[in-house]
Amino acid sequence: MSDSIVIIPTYNEIENIESIVRAVFSLHHPFDILIVDDNSPDQTALKVNQLQEEFPDRLHLENRAKKAGLGTAYVHGFKWSLKKKYNYIFEMDADFSHNPADLVKLYNSCHFGQAELAIGSRYVTGVNVVNWPLNRVLMSYFASVYVRIITGMKIHDATAGFICYRRKVLEQINLDKIKFIGYAFQIEMKYRAFAKDFNIVEVPIIFTDRTKGQSKMSNSIIKEAVFGVISLRIRKLFNRL
Repeated sequence: MSDSIVIIPTYNEIENIESIVRAVFSLHHPFDILIVDDNSPDQTALKVNQLQEEFPDRLHLENRAKKAGLGTAYVHGFKWSLKKKYNYIFEMDADFSHNPADLVKLYNSCHFGQAELAIGSRYVTGVNVVNWPLNRVLMSYFASVYVRIITGMKIHDATAGFICYRRKVLEQINLDKIKFIGYAFQIEMKYRAFAKDFNIVEVPIIFTDRTKGQSKMSNSIIKEAVFGVISLRIRKLFNRL
C-alpha cells in the first residue's frame, strides 16, 4: 500500500476518468486513488469499476447516492483515507486542469520539505493559467486578494483545489464542522489549517482549463465563497471556528 492517496471527486467525468487514472498511475511515485462519485448519470462509476479490475489494490471507489457538493465529497474522502492510514492525502480535479505530474512536487514539499499543507498555486509566481477567459482569471485572482485581506492568510491562491495534506492536519481539523460545500470549502480548509498554525507552502503550477466535460461553477458557489469568507473571519474572532 502506498503512503499517498489522491482523492478525485467526480460528477459526469466519463470523458476524463480513465485518462486521469492512468496518468496518475504512470508516475514514478506510487500514488493510490480514491474516486468519490456522486451517482453520475454518465456512468463514471461504472468505468471506475472496470478499471478496478486492472488496478485492484490501488484504485478505490466510494459511491454516493446523489450530487451533494465538492466539500462533502472531499470530507467523505478525507475520513475514508484517514481510516486507511494514509500519511499524505491529496485533492485533485478529474479534468486535467491539474497536471498529474505536479502531484510529485506537492508530495516532495510535504515529505522532504517543511510543508504540512502544500498548495498547487496558480498565482504565487504571477498568473499561471492557460485557456481561461480573462473574466474568469480576474475573478479567481481577485478572490484570493479578497481572502487575504479578510482573513490575514498570506496565501496567493486561496481557492486552489490541488493540495497535499499531511495526515496530522486533517486529524486536527474537526471535519464534522466543515460548513461549506462549493469552492468556499477550499478557503475554509486552508483557513482552519492556518488558524492551527500549520505550515502552508505554495508550490507553483500551471493550471490548464478543462477541454472535456462541463465546469461545475455556478452563481450560488460564487456567492457562498464571497460571504463565507466573512463568516469564517467572524467565527474565528469569537472563537467559534
